[in-house]
Amino acid sequence: MNAIRLTTPKEKVQQLREKLGHAAKTSKSRRFHALYDKVCRTDVLWEAWRCVRANKGAAGVDGETLADIEKKGESLFVEEVRERLLQKRYRPQPERRHYIPKKDGRKRPLGIPTIQDRVVQMALKLVMEPIFEADFQDCSYGFRPKRSAKQALERIRKACNRKGNWVVDVDIQGYFDNINQEKLMKLVEMRISDRRVLKLIRQWLGAGVMEEGKVRRSDLGTPQGGVISLLLANIYLNYFDRLWGEAR
Repeated sequence: MNAIRLTTPKEKVQQLREKLGHAAKTSKSRRFHALYDKVCRTDVLWEAWRCVRANKGAAGVDGETLADIEKKGESLFVEEVRERLLQKRYRPQPERRHYIPKKDGRKRPLGIPTIQDRVVQMALKLVMEPIFEADFQDCSYGFRPKRSAKQALERIRKACNRKGNWVVDVDIQGYFDNINQEKLMKLVEMRISDRRVLKLIRQWLGAGVMEEGKVRRSDLGTPQGGVISLLLANIYLNYFDRLWGEAR
């Protein structure tokens, strides 16, 4: 029987993610030390670019749009990003601050990274996500692959049918803005020991936001609006999920 040949970046990245996920599930104590080279792989960066392009979105502080990149040449853009990573010349830029109206009349702050930063964050997310997915609790449904709020509601419905008689509704005010970065990094380091990857994450956490021409930085919070922020938030929240499960 002939082996199936993987031809597209999406297929190759999926195989990589499956291998990483399997390795993480096989050993819950394993720390991964060779991930940066995978982030720099051409197929990973191409898949990251495809995902970012599909999600659309506005330009960051540099003003570069998706249309600008397509006009310049997608291959050239991906190769430039790869060279910056390989030559350690990549430096994230501050996120552009944008506000989204909420139902109660208030506004939710959102950061818009540059497209280059979104692509690099997506590349790391593609590599990191399957590792931490092996650790996340089964009760967690928010912002996870192949999981949704609808599935969470269905689980609650089934629990109620089994004569469950209470529900806890918790809203963590300003969650993304108040995550302790040092504690977050310690949780990341429980699975990742690659210093180059850890440096990337620290750079994003410290890049800050630009509002009215001024850059504001903080030692609290994750880059809300950044591609990597939801995964980082789940890594932080997973510790609480574990404690909650043990206390029940």
